[in-house]
Formats: sequence, structure tokens, C-alpha cells
Amino acid sequence: MTSSPPPQPDPGAREVPTCYRHPKREAYVRCTRCEKHICPDCMREAAVGHQCVECVADGQRGIRQARTVFGGKVTTAPYVTYVLLVLMGLGFVVQMADPQVTGAFGMAGAPVAMGEWYRMITAAFLHGGIGHLLLNGFVLFVFGRQLEAALGHGRYLSLWLLSALGGSVLTLLASPLGQLSVGASGAIFGLVGAILVMSRRLRLDTRFLLVLVAVNLVFTFLVPQISWTAHIGGLVSGLLLGAVYSYLPTAQNGGSPQARTLVHVVATAGFAVLLLALAVAGAVFALG
Repeated sequence: MTSSPPPQPDPGAREVPTCYRHPKREAYVRCTRCEKHICPDCMREAAVGHQCVECVADGQRGIRQARTVFGGKVTTAPYVTYVLLVLMGLGFVVQMADPQVTGAFGMAGAPVAMGEWYRMITAAFLHGGIGHLLLNGFVLFVFGRQLEAALGHGRYLSLWLLSALGGSVLTLLASPLGQLSVGASGAIFGLVGAILVMSRRLRLDTRFLLVLVAVNLVFTFLVPQISWTAHIGGLVSGLLLGAVYSYLPTAQNGGSPQARTLVHVVATAGFAVLLLALAVAGAVFALG
């Protein structure tokens, strides 16, 4: 038996190019950046011609992400504000279904000192009536969306939570231990305080905000059954965090986006630790 010799390549035959990611597919188009052959599934339209998937990804990594003047990522929608509004609404529905929820999750110094620390935040999602809820919800809807757009999701959520916590801490330190308080007013005052500082940073007219704060402080101390400690604690927290996000540091004084983010994270975490330390000190004093 004789075997035939293996077929020899035709010197005149042309090699068919294949996709570098899919070797079994013919590809006659080259990436305009790396010049590798790419099949239709790997093509991505570019300003001129097509690029491969890897070159498109490399190009996107080199693009600086847009930031607001206060260092936050540019947001497309105020998701955090909407989530907070929903949680406040759900909290009120739960209160209506079971009135004992208010006493179990509202802010009160004695239970907090005994270890029920969650009350310092959960109280912000409960309210004393439909009017109380609608007022806080309206202010949050108006100012919250603006702040979230200016600060980005992370800074804005930190501001809201720490303002609520700041109001609870001052309540623990300065109010009778048996007094129960609920509402997002501390967080709302914090948002207004932050907007005031940020508006000053941008050299905007702040007279309306100053009048708004002054009027609300007058009502805080004149109207009975309003927790002045929650309002003042939230306002001071908002002023401090607003100053951090507005002035530490800025692009004008040499702060890169990465450095500014790091400073803001450290300052926010430091303020949170300070509030928790004050809460622990207040609890120890109450128990002693």
C-alpha cells in the first residue's frame, strides 16, 4: 500500500485573517487603535472606524470622571433622596398599623443608655403625625435633590445620617431621659445648614436661607413639644460637614479629586467617631 504525500500549501493562496478574540471567525476589519483583526461581535464604533473591546475599555479608564465643585460624582437622579422619602413614608405606615412602634423605635435617652443605640437613627424615620411627615418630606424633596446633585450620593447620605445622629446625640446629652422624640427634623436642619455653608462658598445670596433658619429656630423654642435638641444638633452637624465638603480642600488650593475625596472620607469618619464618643459618654453619665 502506498500513501499519498500530504497536500502542499498553494504558494499563491491568500491566508484568511481571523478575529484575535474568536480565532474561528473570519475578520477583515482592523481595530484603528491596536490594528488587530476584529469580527463584528468585537467591533465598537469609534470616531474613525472601529475599535476592539479591549481598546475601548482602556480608553474609558483614561477618561477623568466628571465631578461637581464639591468633589462628588455627577449624579443622574437623586436616588438617595427618593429612598429616604420612601422609608419615611413606610415608617409612618408602620406606625399607623402598630402604634407601639413609636415607643419601641423613637429616640429616648433612657433606652439608648441601656443599649438600644438603633433608636438614634430609627427615630428619624418615624413622625408624630401626617402634618409632621408632610412638612419634613416636602423640605427633603426640595433641598435634598439639590444637595444630592451637588455632593453626590455618598457625601449626601453621610450628611443626612450624621445630621440625624447629631440631633439624637444632643437629645441624649441635654434632654430628660424619659422624653420620647421622633422625626427627621434633625436631618432636615442638617441639610439646610449644609446648603447655607455651600451657598456662602459659591458666593450666592443666602438671605432667604438665613431667614428660614431663624424662623424655624424661633418656632423650635416657642412651640411646645418640639425637640430643640434634635434641631440644634442636626443644624450644627450640617454646618460642620458642609464646611468640610465646601472648603477641605478645593481645586483652587491644590486639592486633587483623589486628595479631596480622601480628606472628606477621613473628616466624615472622624465626625462620626466624635458623635459616637459623645453618645457613649452621655450614656455612661446617665447610668452613673
